[in-house]
Amino acid sequence: MAGERDRRRASSSGAAEALAAALPPLTVRAEALASSISLGLHGRRKGGIGQSFWQFHRYRIEDSPSHIDWRQSARSQHLYVREREWEAAQSVYLWRAGGPSMRFASEPGRETKLDRATLLTLALSALLIRGGERVALCGEKDAPAASRAAYLRIAHALCERAPADDALPPDADLARNAQFVWFGDFLEPVNEIEAVLRRLIRFGVHGRLVHIVDPAEEDFPYIGRTRFEAPTGGETHLFGRAETVGGAYRRRFAARIETISQMARSLNWSYLRHRTDRPAKTALTALFADLSGAPAFPGEGGA
Repeated sequence: MAGERDRRRASSSGAAEALAAALPPLTVRAEALASSISLGLHGRRKGGIGQSFWQFHRYRIEDSPSHIDWRQSARSQHLYVREREWEAAQSVYLWRAGGPSMRFASEPGRETKLDRATLLTLALSALLIRGGERVALCGEKDAPAASRAAYLRIAHALCERAPADDALPPDADLARNAQFVWFGDFLEPVNEIEAVLRRLIRFGVHGRLVHIVDPAEEDFPYIGRTRFEAPTGGETHLFGRAETVGGAYRRRFAARIETISQMARSLNWSYLRHRTDRPAKTALTALFADLSGAPAFPGEGGA
């Protein structure tokens, strides 16, 4: 029996490494990005039921005398209690939108919104798995897991397959009380986005919206004769002096951001705006801190 398990493990490991070797450089960037973030941010560490030592604290009247660590207390004039770490890995589902608008980049050489969302999704999954959390892509058949194989499956799904045009997460079975992180540009009708969030909430799922924005979408730097084309093709708008509509556009885009962020807050979800001209590490740090329970999420201010 042990020999059969070893053979299966070796076969699975070999398949995983073969898959890793075939993945594009984006996965290397993602893992390097994850490695640059300290796991010390992991705020879910707390005292509770578990096997691992966490910390000592001074004896308090509410502590049981049976929890006093006499060896540690003998080194001091005070009594100390040994705390164990609460071990409760959670399931985290990730969704990276892949609609046509996500393929936009305003300048040659700049990452598309799709590429930046993919990078952050991969880096976050690597970081969470290193922290012992179970991770999966929403809509995939594989259950959340905290393993190298789980990361490689996510990387394969995001990097090797042609991106689907699905902007909204599918209606999939999710573990109850899981966390959810949704990366997208949120250009879909607000009522459709809200309907998805309410559906997730009915399963006890809560999470974060990570709004990926190209700087030109927010700043509208265009001047002179400019033609704008819809990402799906067909619809175009030609302006002789684009700067004349810049002010109205920027106000409308700011209102859109406010609408999405207010909706998220009203449903007890977090919201982070991230521009593709800013370092990915800034967004990843804020996002991971928020998932860890640390009070460092910049919210509507962006990252």
